[in-house]
Amino acid sequence: DQFPNSVEENALVMYEILKAGGFTTGGLNFDAKVRRQSTDKYDLFYGHIGAMDTMALALKIAARMIEDGELDKRIAQRYSGWNSELGQQILKGQMSLADLAKYAQEHNLSPVHQSGRQEQLENLVNHYLFDK
Repeated sequence: DQFPNSVEENALVMYEILKAGGFTTGGLNFDAKVRRQSTDKYDLFYGHIGAMDTMALALKIAARMIEDGELDKRIAQRYSGWNSELGQQILKGQMSLADLAKYAQEHNLSPVHQSGRQEQLENLVNHYLFDK
């Protein structure tokens, strides 16, 4: 329980909030405490200032991520298999593991592992964080 102080972490939080429609019934609540070794009123004061600055910058970065659309595009590519007929059946709980095994045998499936390109996605987020 501490004030938000990671722009990277909170840019991704704000990205999800904006994607879900933004703040429609409220905002941020900094109900946090200073660390044990932070003992005077200035620590609380600077904790709030830093948290507000962190979240403001995180919001600006998240907006850039959405406006650019590249992160959305790459995430959609990463999970595109779930849009197939089989993927939708799995997501809807219409296929048990036994059903999937039977399907794989009947269709002679031999899937090839595909990279999730995690490092590429992380570097894209870094681009938004550090490239103005």
